[in-house]
Amino acid sequence: MKKFDLEERLIEFSVLIIDIVKEMPNSKAGNHLSGQIVRSGTSVALNYGEAQSGESRKDFIHKMKIVLKELRETFVCLKIIQRANLHHQIDKLEKAKTENNELISIFVKSIETARNNLNR
Repeated sequence: MKKFDLEERLIEFSVLIIDIVKEMPNSKAGNHLSGQIVRSGTSVALNYGEAQSGESRKDFIHKMKIVLKELRETFVCLKIIQRANLHHQIDKLEKAKTENNELISIFVKSIETARNNLNR
């Protein structure tokens, strides 16, 4: 996968999260989880951009780990939203969860590869 392709995927994922948030209820729980997921779900693309400008390989790995952390937080938030019935388009939530899982896998492998290259 090319760097540009992953960046585009992260941007599209962030846009999907924004679309989900737009359709959340205006309630205490809806507002709280909307704020949480919009922060974690859109930060992945932004933090990936920062990682590309890492000052060293260790800095790159650190920033990639931040992306992974935010992806995991977003995934848990999506599960809470779905189980609490705070969003009625289940297909959109499932699409976001599937993409989120795939992105987590990509970043786990990328971090592992970067660590292995660091130790060479």
